[in-house]
Amino acid sequence: MPKPPPSTLCGDDGKRRCWWCGSDPLYVQYHDTEWGIPVDDDQRLFEKMCLEGFQSGLSWLTVLKKRESFRRCFDQFDFYAVARYRPAKVETLLQDARIIRHRGKIESTINNAKRAIEIVDQHGSLAAFFWQFEPSRPRVARNRSQIPAITDESTALSKSLKKRGWSFVGPTTCYALMQAMGMVNDHVRTCHAWEPIEQARRAFERPEFDRPA
Repeated sequence: MPKPPPSTLCGDDGKRRCWWCGSDPLYVQYHDTEWGIPVDDDQRLFEKMCLEGFQSGLSWLTVLKKRESFRRCFDQFDFYAVARYRPAKVETLLQDARIIRHRGKIESTINNAKRAIEIVDQHGSLAAFFWQFEPSRPRVARNRSQIPAITDESTALSKSLKKRGWSFVGPTTCYALMQAMGMVNDHVRTCHAWEPIEQARRAFERPEFDRPA
C-alpha cells in the first residue's frame, strides 16, 4: 500500500503547516495570519466570496498574487460601489492585465454586489447571513484526507445564495469561503496554526441573524 501524502510540511522556521501552502512566502503568510481566522466584516466577506469565485479553475496562489490589484480595480470590494458599475467599466476591467480577465466572473461580481446589498437590507449584514450556516458540530481534521471539499452546510449556503440571484457560488466555492472566513477550522490538527485559530473561534462573537418580519 502506498504511503499517504503528508498532511503538514515543516518550514525553515521549524513550524509545521498544512501541506497546501508549500513554501511560497505569500502563501505561508496567508496560511499563518489569515486563513481560518473568523471574519465578521461585510466588505472583507464580500471580497473573499468574489475572489473564491475568480479562483475557480485556477490556483489560489494565482489569486493571492493579484489580490492587491483586484482591490484597486474593484474599489476595495465596497459592494455599494461595485453595484454601480456600468458596462463600460466591465470593458475597462477586461483590458486590465493585473486581474483575472474573465467576463463572466467580472459580471458576476457586479451582480453579486447588488445581491449583497439586498441581503444587508433584509438581514442586517452579510456576516449575519453567512454565519447562520456555521456547522453545529465542529470537526477536527487529523489528516488531509479528512478535509472535505463540500459539506451539507456549504450546499445549503450555495442553494440559499443562488435562490437570491448570486452566481459563481457553488457548494465547493462556498465551502472554500467557510474555511477562509473561519466558519470552520480546517487546519490539520498537527499544524501550528490549529490551536490559535481554535482559540480565535472560541473568542469570536457570532453576529445575530435577523429574519424578516
